[in-house]
Amino acid sequence: MKTVVVTGATSGIGKATALDLAARRFHVIGTARTPDKAKKLTAAAAELGLTVHTVLLDVTDPRSCQDAVVEIDELTDGGPWALVNNAGIAPVGAFEDVAEADARAALEVNVLGVARMTGLVLPGMRRRREGRIVQMSSLGGLVSVPFNGWYCASKHALEALTDSLRMEIAGSGVHACLIEPGFIDTPLLSKGLADFPADSRYSHGYMAARRLIASWSPPGPETVARTVRRALLAPKPRRRYRCGPGAVPAPLLRLAPAAVADLISRTALRLNKR
Repeated sequence: MKTVVVTGATSGIGKATALDLAARRFHVIGTARTPDKAKKLTAAAAELGLTVHTVLLDVTDPRSCQDAVVEIDELTDGGPWALVNNAGIAPVGAFEDVAEADARAALEVNVLGVARMTGLVLPGMRRRREGRIVQMSSLGGLVSVPFNGWYCASKHALEALTDSLRMEIAGSGVHACLIEPGFIDTPLLSKGLADFPADSRYSHGYMAARRLIASWSPPGPETVARTVRRALLAPKPRRRYRCGPGAVPAPLLRLAPAAVADLISRTALRLNKR
């Protein structure tokens, strides 16, 4: 069995991905930030008759990343075949409403944490001349939207970093690709909608955002898990895989004149008149 490490595997897309891959006879190692969350993931897999091994990991802590990879190397006799960099956070709110500490945390988890884990597993993949790096990006990595600026910024950075990496490792037997989900019904989305600042000049816009997303009835994380599986099973993975609501139309906004794209977003979120 090929070993796949899934970071942030205790909820949402990460959990769905870990369980989906385990059901397809991959040897799955899911990372968790606490022993309690690790036990819950193991139990959830066992209820389905599956096995998911767990390793404790905090992607913001370089020592934790090193220790986790050492443990993973021992479990796999030299390192995983694939790494799914799924761990992520999403500070929500207008630019004026997001604290610097929250912005810094988003960059630490969504960009530097991904870079740490990727850098640690790449040497083993290079030695074996095969491997997969799957980065969990977002349509926010292609198109910026109001009230999600720092999340979009972190995903734009991840997209750029992965594009450079893909070209640098060409011919090594290791492939890197991006998953770009649209709006997906996960705890991350629910928390984001609930965490909009209560007392803000943008309160009317936050209410509009909640109504808009609710009207879309976003699908569950299993949609993304299936897409990750496609990327792993493809003999030659594509550079990008899109899935979920907005997967097709959102990137088209990049082709429209900037004034038109801005007007669409401002109108949808009631930002035309201040």
